[in-house]
Amino acid sequence: MADATGVVALGACASWALITAAARAGRPEGVLLAVLAVAAGYAAGRICGALLPVAAPCAAALAGTALTVTVPHLAPGPRISAPLGHAGATAALLALSAGAACCAARAARTPAVRLALWVPAAGIAVTAAVLGSAAGCVACAAVLLCSLAAGRVRRRGAGIAGLALAAAAATGLVGAVAAGAVPDGAAAVPEGRPAAHRTALWRDAWRLAREEAAFGVGPGRFGELSTEATRFPPADARPHSAPLQQAAEQGVGGVVLLGAVFCWLLYALWRSTRPTPVVLSAGAALTALAVLAAVGNALSFTAVSAGAGVLAGLATAHPLTDEPPERTPGAHPRGARPPR
Repeated sequence: MADATGVVALGACASWALITAAARAGRPEGVLLAVLAVAAGYAAGRICGALLPVAAPCAAALAGTALTVTVPHLAPGPRISAPLGHAGATAALLALSAGAACCAARAARTPAVRLALWVPAAGIAVTAAVLGSAAGCVACAAVLLCSLAAGRVRRRGAGIAGLALAAAAATGLVGAVAAGAVPDGAAAVPEGRPAAHRTALWRDAWRLAREEAAFGVGPGRFGELSTEATRFPPADARPHSAPLQQAAEQGVGGVVLLGAVFCWLLYALWRSTRPTPVVLSAGAALTALAVLAAVGNALSFTAVSAGAGVLAGLATAHPLTDEPPERTPGAHPRGARPPR
């Protein structure tokens, strides 16, 4: 059921992008590439997670960290210049890597191996600090703390609901700032870049979304119609907020579909047969990505979209070997019955 829901959600995103592009002479290639990256990453994660439930997430964590360190720009083409840059993508990829490392630690069978696998997770947070990514350091630390606390969560549904509320709160705050409902000071975000430019982009996106609520202005056209974006190179012509970009370029339907994809990921985690600590570790990383995407340009990079799909696939895979039961008192793997 969860997989079928994902197919419908991703298919609807691709279809709506094509519809709005045709209606507004937009360029849907970016959206289609993101959808393809999520789907391919999810499939790869499911396969690798089934074969190697511990080694696969550990390898994914190391690969994501190595990609962030060795390929600072994370995308081909001209470098995005100041004032916003690639900070959101760097933080998001490191948060996903930390989530994968935590999943590997939580899936380990023995305490010694589990303890050893916590080291890479903590090391990724240190790497973020060394790279100067304050947002990445905070996000990785939050994911690590959530993973450590996940071992004491009795019901995963409550944890999933808390993660959904956190993402909704971040999105709501961004919408309030864009609508001018909160003071400008609240627009400061953890990427450490000038808040004034970001707030102006958000308000341009809000204005465009109000003017074209049904179909938006068309995928890829925000940079042409935003007053603030024209002051900077075309490579940075984005509102630096995924929900606001969807609202401006694809209307209300785009925002609903973006939320539907995130809800599908959380639903798939809730239905997963993996132990609850593994599920909540992945959920924490995906929520960190949602928050970063709400206040930055994280989802504008294919590596981030693919990484989110891989992590979700790893946490929802059906391992070919039996995993150790959840150790939380009173908790039982999904599908298992408590002893009588």
